Amino acid sequence: MSGALPEFELVVTEARSVAVDVLMLTLRAADPSAGPLPEWLPGAHLDVRVQPGVERQYSLCGDPADREHYRIAVLREPDGRGGSEHLHAHAAAGTVLTARGPLNHFALVPPVAGARYEFVAGGIGITPLLPMLDAVSRAGAEFVLHYAGRSLERMPFVDELVERYGDAVSVYAADAGRRLDLGAFGRELAGVPDSAAPGFVYCCGPARMLAELEAVAVSAGWPASALHLERFEAREATEPVRHESFEVELELSGMTLEVPPDRTILDVVEEAGVLVLSSCREGTCGTCETPVVSGEVDHRDSVLTPAEQESNEVMMICVSRAACPRLVLEL
Repeated sequence: MSGALPEFELVVTEARSVAVDVLMLTLRAADPSAGPLPEWLPGAHLDVRVQPGVERQYSLCGDPADREHYRIAVLREPDGRGGSEHLHAHAAAGTVLTARGPLNHFALVPPVAGARYEFVAGGIGITPLLPMLDAVSRAGAEFVLHYAGRSLERMPFVDELVERYGDAVSVYAADAGRRLDLGAFGRELAGVPDSAAPGFVYCCGPARMLAELEAVAVSAGWPASALHLERFEAREATEPVRHESFEVELELSGMTLEVPPDRTILDVVEEAGVLVLSSCREGTCGTCETPVVSGEVDHRDSVLTPAEQESNEVMMICVSRAACPRLVLEL
């Protein structure tokens, strides 16, 4: 699955500030003869090669029906790893970027009759929700958006969202004294556990926000299908199931490799000369997703849902490990 992502060059057609420290880039194919850009659905992201050896993931926030352009928004993070700083300093009309994807681990459940949607965004976490809001609005589904940030000036697209969706949007700007208290919603948030109609909650934002919403979901008894999360950063690491070395059999490559406690499967596989696409190397992007043929996985990623992890069909080999002495992977 990791080998299926196309790689292509994009050229910036517009670089525009949409909030303090947020730069929106509009992109098109660098090769005009290449045809339409790869299709995508709400929730998808691109792996963007910011500079040699540096890749970052950015949510697509434009219109999926527009196959001529992509839109991404980049938050400048002075204390980050340098990717956003580089784009803010150097991305301008005419800049060429290499991208891979799109990839989607945050897919929108298609609107059906009676469906209810609750969207929760923290700052730059609004970006993957923009095409979702458009999709459910066009479908006539019931929805609300709770959008929180440090200040209005740092909340991209806030004015156009309020103008477009009106009372369906609640804005929480901390500097104005209005904070989003997820705990206060309790069982009333979207009516998910009590409504006969299907209900879904989509949230993208900082780790604290996601953890609080997960706790609300557990205490309110939401069904597992209700809550969908997109993470900027990896979950806090827990102790592995096994501290011993384990074997990984690569079914397609005809190799069996040993993975020691202090190395990842991805490291060992790459060292053996097997090509695996990867990007974040911390279990947040999903690029290194690999099919599992047999064996139990110690899932340590921040991408797969609990149900997907329990199915044991795929794993992120940059962080996840074996929960048994031997794994067989489709590599």
